[in-house]
Amino acid sequence: MVNVELRHLRAMAVVAEEGTFGQAAVRLGYTQSSVSQQIAALEKAVGGAVFDRPGGPRPVRITPLGEVVLAHGRDLLAKAVELTDAVDRFRAGHGRIDIGTFQSVSNLILPSVISRLLDEHPGCDIRLSDVKPEAPRIGDLDLLFHDDAVEGDVEHVKLFDEPYLLVTSAGTFPDGPVRTRLLDDVPMVAWPPTHHQRWLERTLARAGAQPRFVFRTTGHETILSMVRVGIGWAVLPWLALHGNDAWSDERLGIHRLSPSPTRELSLHWPAWRTESPLAIRARAIAVDVARAVAEQM
Repeated sequence: MVNVELRHLRAMAVVAEEGTFGQAAVRLGYTQSSVSQQIAALEKAVGGAVFDRPGGPRPVRITPLGEVVLAHGRDLLAKAVELTDAVDRFRAGHGRIDIGTFQSVSNLILPSVISRLLDEHPGCDIRLSDVKPEAPRIGDLDLLFHDDAVEGDVEHVKLFDEPYLLVTSAGTFPDGPVRTRLLDDVPMVAWPPTHHQRWLERTLARAGAQPRFVFRTTGHETILSMVRVGIGWAVLPWLALHGNDAWSDERLGIHRLSPSPTRELSLHWPAWRTESPLAIRARAIAVDVARAVAEQM
């Protein structure tokens, strides 16, 4: 069967409900002859009459073939309404978005991004995933927060430069920057040798500092707890300290390092994929939130 159009099925459904071509024409806003032409086109497409026409003012009656066509036609019309609604929702910014992230971003930046996105688009479906820092790939993600190059055909926008800061017991140094080389051979608490930690240790070494790592553990809060009790110092990213309220802790001293280990945080997305309105809006919100965070730095 070919050339069955939704408008023909819609006309048939209204004729069946109204009982006459004239009443159907009034409801549809067509002329009666236009309705007749659409039913004729439908009958040609299905190869038989869908209505018996007794003539005069008497109502038309649907044929057995018409019953089959109408039953399936109503399903198609319902699907068309669902399709139209889905497209409208997509254009309005609903739908699904997949975002790749890592701990510091998840703790401080993403909550604001998600909150604003859900306020604007309550029906959207947000999926988050932790992405390994070693050789990350965009894959099926719509957006990816990362602090290094991302493989593949991607575009990106720089969000900010994030410094790593020295954390000591309160009063260890006067206010102001601390020379990085003063960390040489001092006891330090740090992460295990993850991708980011290895980068940090290489950066410190280039500045003349090779600390003694007396304890390695996962979790920024655990590291800060060890600094509080005096086991050693730590060097942690700004986002981690902000998320743990370390700035207001009177037991800790926080200092810039000179030179300062710094990583560039960027937001990446697939260059080859047509973006959804939701992904475009999420990126704009993320840039706005990151700008506010950068001002605090």
